[in-house]
Amino acid sequence: QLRLVESGGGSVQPGESLKLSCEADEGLDLDHYDIGWFRQAPGKEREGVGCITSRTVVARIAESVKHRFVISRDNFQKVVRLHLNSLLPEDTALYYCGATEVCRPTLRADEYGFWGQGTQVTVSS
Repeated sequence: QLRLVESGGGSVQPGESLKLSCEADEGLDLDHYDIGWFRQAPGKEREGVGCITSRTVVARIAESVKHRFVISRDNFQKVVRLHLNSLLPEDTALYYCGATEVCRPTLRADEYGFWGQGTQVTVSS
């Protein structure tokens, strides 16, 4: 089954930064999809962080993180990145990327597919 692959997670202290990457399995063309980033903390529902369109490369970031997180896309290298800045302990979660036809500000997880295994981000002092 084709899916996306997330990487770049780790354990950091509050205030530090991380850069997560989302790439596609061979046979799955990242260029054809808008890509979203979601996160899920233990005991909580999957939460939309943001998404980025394929052709116009326009990013939409959730209000809760828009001043700290940035989504970028390199269609030549076929990678979508989530830049996590000024991390807080409440940002601790498993971060996933998913593919969708249309990146909407509503960030509904049920509109996305090709989910990967996720990459863990842990923020603690």
